[in-house]
Amino acid sequence: MNPRQIQAPLPVKSNLSLMYPLSFLVTILLVAASITGFIFQSSVYPTDELVQAFVPNDFVNLFIGLPILLGSMWMTYKKKLFGLLLWPGALFFVFYVYIVYIFSMPLNWIFLAYLTLVILSSYGTIGLISCIDGDKLKQLLFNKVSEKICGGVLAGLGILFFARVAMALVSSISSGTDISTTELALNIVDFLIAPAWFIGGILLWRTNPVGYSIGLGLLFQGCMLFIGLIIALFFQPYLTGAPLPLVDILVVFVMGFVCFIPFVLFLRGLLSLSDNQ
Repeated sequence: MNPRQIQAPLPVKSNLSLMYPLSFLVTILLVAASITGFIFQSSVYPTDELVQAFVPNDFVNLFIGLPILLGSMWMTYKKKLFGLLLWPGALFFVFYVYIVYIFSMPLNWIFLAYLTLVILSSYGTIGLISCIDGDKLKQLLFNKVSEKICGGVLAGLGILFFARVAMALVSSISSGTDISTTELALNIVDFLIAPAWFIGGILLWRTNPVGYSIGLGLLFQGCMLFIGLIIALFFQPYLTGAPLPLVDILVVFVMGFVCFIPFVLFLRGLLSLSDNQ
């Protein structure tokens, strides 16, 4: 795939100047929080459950979250349209990751950094989307980015994640078993995120201008979550001593592949614009 891109002015309604320092602050806090988690594991993560869940996650944040955020910012600065559309997804990835920390971690000395990351990444995601001119974007992308497939997969993933949370809660209640702190936190976050995927997918399916503004970012966030989870599961034995969960890795890989296909279709349609100019 040729990475050439549109050099015309980006379809934005307002200046992005505030978004750059905000996102740089997110990257600084992300690096600081992740490195601190590595160095001061026993202080930051006081239980074995938290160590096994979040030390691999800190690794993923540094080697997945940081590059995708900096990369999307740089591509936007270079006037690449795909960078602009990926940027909200990269911030949404940070939001998803650290809101799990918020619901899992005790109120210790690093909790404020996690809370700040959640606030800044959510504000940045919403701010960037509000800056994108969806009407102009639709004029560029209409019938070029496989709207039905991409929107349908997004909506389907939203339903799937919501159903998974519902089944986990029903199973826990019916069996009388307690859900671990980290699993409960993940279920809460999936419950909050699933509507965004579903609504974004429906908007893209219906070729609503907002759907074009958020569609690629949501698909990007989903792909990065699946890739990050695979990496975290793979390196978990080396970082925490836990056994390698091969079955979980295979399941996540299949789900990630389902998300990856529409992401490539959307991106291919986006990149094809440069070939027609």
